[in-house]
Amino acid sequence: MLLAGDAWRTFFDSFGHEAFRLETRSFYAMPDEDEEYREFLTTGELHIPDDDPWLTRVRHFRETGRTISRVRVLTRPLSDYLRYEFAAYAFNVAAGEEIRILDLTDRQNPGLPDQDFWMFDGVSVVDMQYRPDGAQVGRELLANPDLKQYRRWRDLAISMSVPFLEYSSD
Repeated sequence: MLLAGDAWRTFFDSFGHEAFRLETRSFYAMPDEDEEYREFLTTGELHIPDDDPWLTRVRHFRETGRTISRVRVLTRPLSDYLRYEFAAYAFNVAAGEEIRILDLTDRQNPGLPDQDFWMFDGVSVVDMQYRPDGAQVGRELLANPDLKQYRRWRDLAISMSVPFLEYSSD
């Protein structure tokens, strides 16, 4: 089932205890980030207000006892977009999102997929679909995912990564 707009937000916000994201792309073309991204490229700075909708949601998840986390898989050098994303991560972490970095620059991929996904409560998987240019083309709630495999990928990514605040891209 494809999830878009309000259906995506309603589904996302309904998770019970854990939302996990695996991020693998070096660039995302998100229209609602364009202006902020251009400003970051110009100034090297990012200012996200406390009442930003995502940060507000993250704080709400945490206040209601829910965990939201992600593992960002990358190789250096960081793309401009990843530098921008890292600047945003600082705000996300301050709001309560658990972000980890898995740097594969000097090692082989340990068996993680080359795909982005969200997993909710260990029982629902949403495949995040992108074109080669980074534009999102869909979100598909998988009908019969191999949950053992997705859990293995989650656990492997977490075990091999470091907390964002401990990562140095030097």
